[in-house]
Amino acid sequence: MESKTRLWSLIALAVGLVAAFAVAGCGGDDSTTSGDETGAGTDLPLITAGTLTVGSDIPYPPFEQGDPPDYEGFDIDLINAVADKIGLDTKMVDLPFNVVLAGGNGQFDLAIAATTITPARAKKVDFSDPYFNASQGLLVQEGSDIQTVDDLAGKIVGAQDATTGETYAEDNTDAAEVRPFPQIDQAYNALKVGQVDAVLNDLPSVNAAAEELGGLEVVDDFPTDEQYGIVIPKGQTELVDAVNSALQEVKDDGTLTELYQEWFSTDPPEELLQPGPAAALGGGDTTSGG
Repeated sequence: MESKTRLWSLIALAVGLVAAFAVAGCGGDDSTTSGDETGAGTDLPLITAGTLTVGSDIPYPPFEQGDPPDYEGFDIDLINAVADKIGLDTKMVDLPFNVVLAGGNGQFDLAIAATTITPARAKKVDFSDPYFNASQGLLVQEGSDIQTVDDLAGKIVGAQDATTGETYAEDNTDAAEVRPFPQIDQAYNALKVGQVDAVLNDLPSVNAAAEELGGLEVVDDFPTDEQYGIVIPKGQTELVDAVNSALQEVKDDGTLTELYQEWFSTDPPEELLQPGPAAALGGGDTTSGG
């Protein structure tokens, strides 16, 4: 009788151990699934599964430049880092800036194009948290008598169409004409050959133009409380959340600082590294913006 009792005890112990391992195994699977859902982009509504289709207005150095498929620039590096955090590849699509501002009409999952966050734009598209603080710069030919925006009275000022540079020139100068160009490099070339007297545009861009084209110089810069955000079509809440989470990781792990140093030789403003939405909606209630 005692041997039978021991036998049944051993059987009960074995069954208990098997059950315990089964429970532990199920618990491990739940944890892995949960982690995949929060870290991967496979559940996001994308044009192509596993790939983030990214719209941009190219060229706009130093943010986006180069020839397909070898685009480069601050924005390009940043969106690649964000996509990597989500677990996605990227595919760049070159589109006009007004298409970016309209949300792409199904041509991209999101867009990055040095786009200023404004209240008017936020009615048409959603924005990520900000990733860059911008200001405006005044570009002229070397030796020009134009040294400040006050000197633009009666002059022809070039700017990219639908940007905050165009809006600033219209609202804050006495220019005889504010001439819009579809691409900013067209405005810079017009300045170089004397078709316009000055160009107003985002400071990093005019600095790059002065360095690369020669014969041009930046004579004035002024803060406009502008911040760039990643453009996301309206209603894509899951994608907005995923992008903001990944963007914050890029800020926290030092990647954004490295990119600032690589492209602008400076650190990002400390307030830009903090989580949350834009500190200021630059450009006022306007549909324009860089």
